[in-house]
Amino acid sequence: MATETVAKPRTSARVHVQKFGTFLSGMIMPNIGAFIAWGLITALFIEKGWLPVPQLGGFGETGGKPNIGLVGPMITYLLPLLIGYTGGKNVYDVRGGVVGAIGTMGVIVGAGIPMFIGAMIMGPLGGWTMKKIDMLWDGKIRPGFEMLVNNFSAGIWGALLAMLGFFGISPLVTAFSTAAGNVVQFLVNNGLLPLTSIFIEPAKVLFLNNAINHGVLTPLGVQQSLDQGKSILFLLEANPGPGLGILLAYMFFGRGAAKASAPGAAIIHFLGGIHEIYFPYVLMRPLLILAAIAGGMTGIATLAVTGAGLVAPAAPGSILAVLAQTSRDSYLGVILSVLLATTASFLVASVIMKTTKHSDEADLGDATARMEAMKGKKSSVSSTLTGAGASAGAASGRGGVGVLAGPVRNIVFACDAGMGSSAMGASVLRNKIKAAGFPDVKVTNASIANLSDTYDVVVTHQDLTERAKPATSSAVHYSVDNFMSSPRYEEIVDLVRESNTEGGTSDAGTTHGAHAADAPVDAAPAGAGAAAASTNGSSDILARESVVMRGSATSRDAAIDEAGRLLLARGAVDEGYIAAMHEREESVSTYMGSFLAIPHGTNAAKDHIRKSAVSVIRYPEGIDWNGKQVKFVVGVAGINNEHLHILSSIAKVFTNKEQVARLEAATSEDEVLELFGKVNA
Repeated sequence: MATETVAKPRTSARVHVQKFGTFLSGMIMPNIGAFIAWGLITALFIEKGWLPVPQLGGFGETGGKPNIGLVGPMITYLLPLLIGYTGGKNVYDVRGGVVGAIGTMGVIVGAGIPMFIGAMIMGPLGGWTMKKIDMLWDGKIRPGFEMLVNNFSAGIWGALLAMLGFFGISPLVTAFSTAAGNVVQFLVNNGLLPLTSIFIEPAKVLFLNNAINHGVLTPLGVQQSLDQGKSILFLLEANPGPGLGILLAYMFFGRGAAKASAPGAAIIHFLGGIHEIYFPYVLMRPLLILAAIAGGMTGIATLAVTGAGLVAPAAPGSILAVLAQTSRDSYLGVILSVLLATTASFLVASVIMKTTKHSDEADLGDATARMEAMKGKKSSVSSTLTGAGASAGAASGRGGVGVLAGPVRNIVFACDAGMGSSAMGASVLRNKIKAAGFPDVKVTNASIANLSDTYDVVVTHQDLTERAKPATSSAVHYSVDNFMSSPRYEEIVDLVRESNTEGGTSDAGTTHGAHAADAPVDAAPAGAGAAAASTNGSSDILARESVVMRGSATSRDAAIDEAGRLLLARGAVDEGYIAAMHEREESVSTYMGSFLAIPHGTNAAKDHIRKSAVSVIRYPEGIDWNGKQVKFVVGVAGINNEHLHILSSIAKVFTNKEQVARLEAATSEDEVLELFGKVNA
């Protein structure tokens, strides 16, 4: 019988550009603080700055030798290396970041200009190639040789990439930068630079601006700023005037919800620098893009006429950030450009709104949803437009579930240390999602301190949810009271099923979870080393001497001490770690359900861990654990996720009633190890 083949939906060019722009932004935005620091040092201490200091600004001589200063080395070495490291880390964690930084050093030394574009090439290239090289011998290295192989492979490949950057990439990027700079100069010389707004303003509303801004404008602007002390290019996209004019027009001539929400949106846009908040207002009335273009062209023309510019990128695009990065001689021009851009945008928008009929109130919610769909994730400021309580989850009875603009691709379990309970919960949910037929959904665990706004779904203990939300404001949040058997897991599986099957495509998922899991779902989460992936490595972490069949403790605190002493006896931790285990328990319970508790230290206690180890203690009669009965206590100390494989095995045991019964009936330590060994197989 013939098999019908369903054509895979094609991803639009817009989505590809968005993904590329988001990827570039992911290298630049984490390092904006460094750009700001460089900009402030430049504005203050260069020869034309507010407080000229030769030794810091890099001009003049001291003791007969030219002053190098901070400005030149920071822009030549620090910023490109940070970008290269971040790009490599985004592709392949810290190991990829290190190799990416080594490769970036090659293009830095090989060129005579700041190598931002070169760093954006070498960083991800280093991370990706190192990842592929590691895959060649994953699981094939003999125990004890992992560090030797990993360090030498990274060093050798990094050295080769540095030479590739020096001889191959550097000349190409230099030629591209020179050509692009000549194009910009041509536009400036011929008064054509304002025409770039015809492309930039629509690109902003469609979330395509990151590719232009971070891929071209920022690198060229930095080079121009280094040569001339300022650059107009930093304000082509960041000028808040065009968006402010549109919002002011809604304040005067809008209707219903759009009119009511415009003042708050204007404050967030102008002072907070979150430009996306005005995009739904444009999407409601597409003709308003003409107002944005008119404002953008007016602002750029003003900058060109006055010769004004910024010394460094203004991110976010707040008027406060713009003024902080304004060149000493450019305040009049920059302020005029913002005011005139606002005025032009307001006038054009007002005419459009007065001469066209439209129901703003009915369409604001739809426009916000379209904006989020184009962005590829829930907007952190959408609640300002649609109401803080508006969410698809609230409407369907899922408390705390927000609006998803695409398929769920990336789920994280977060706890204080990211070491024990979150790893167990991630393992349980990972298997449930795999059983539901979605093995490409990535489920990982992390400490709250290391969270970033890069996840679709965040799962936390109910006592930690409020701590996790500020760092992951765009994600859907689920609170659980235990990580082993929470009923919320079925809701998450349903959410995955709905978001990945109803009208969505895997390619169109430009949500945070851009990276599908490369390893089988049953394997340790991304980042686990070779030791965590091998049976021998697991046996090193859970050894026979760390298994106690009948614990002596009769209380929770005594059980934590007993589990911690086993880790101490293995040389895995010092005394301070046991104190941190008690501290962790006082903040959030480590009770997991299924008669299991997994005490471990706080995130701040990782300095007290010497090596990864796990201890297992059985209490046949049970002990009271904050009102819950616990029969099994698993002490955890982990470095570099080496312990996650054995925790995954333990989680499988405790989600299977038959295997829990076998564990309760075990008569020797070897039976416990064998039970976990069979799970690993």
